[in-house]
Amino acid sequence: MLFQVTEIEFDFDDADDEDWGGHPIPKQEIIDEVTHTVWEADDEDDLVEEITCATGWCIKTLDYIHVLK
Repeated sequence: MLFQVTEIEFDFDDADDEDWGGHPIPKQEIIDEVTHTVWEADDEDDLVEEITCATGWCIKTLDYIHVLK
């Protein structure tokens, strides 16, 4: 199944703003990348796993739509 993420909130709470190699974490860039990507996953749990693996961040909340071919 194909999914388009419409809104996402990552768990950046425990992150130090300088965790990105001494630079601020590009939080909005990470969010934009996820929301501009069509994701292929088996179900919602698999979608969460795919995004977590791709970004390295845990997800707090997630809204999405199914993309029809």
